[in-house]
Amino acid sequence: MLCRTATSIVMAKAYSDDLRCKLLAAFDAGEGSLRILATRFSVSYDYAKKVSAQRLRTGQSERVEQRSRGPRSRVTPVVQAELLRLLREQPDRVLSELQQDLSVSPGVVLSRAHLWRVLKRLGLRLKKSHSTPRSGTRKPIASAANSISAASGRQTRRNSSSSMKAASRRR
Repeated sequence: MLCRTATSIVMAKAYSDDLRCKLLAAFDAGEGSLRILATRFSVSYDYAKKVSAQRLRTGQSERVEQRSRGPRSRVTPVVQAELLRLLREQPDRVLSELQQDLSVSPGVVLSRAHLWRVLKRLGLRLKKSHSTPRSGTRKPIASAANSISAASGRQTRRNSSSSMKAASRRR
């Protein structure tokens, strides 16, 4: 159930176990029907029916713990430990190698994207860092002649197209 406030929409909170137990205790004591007790405790009749049915089904007055939705993750603590072990053995493994090793050892098949999210969740990051000092080996640079001729060729083309536009405007 959603509650609207002046600035946003907020989910309503569940009733407390205390209210739930008081409602059920009053019903057990014969203080009225579920409909009468629902009005007395300011809850809906449907809520009172639901609480009473849950107690009959489970035998407890408190809220039943919610089950998690969706499929269980294949990345169990055992798989995480295996992943960390593999990375300790060979820290420079790439994702495809990790993917292959995990499919063999614990028998877990993960996509590379999922594997990357798992590594990120474990606090592991890319090996390359922009904060490390630059390599001592310099990259080869193009000769000055090549860069000048390339730049002049581009400039010539630009000038020629702009002069063509100017000539077409004159006509």
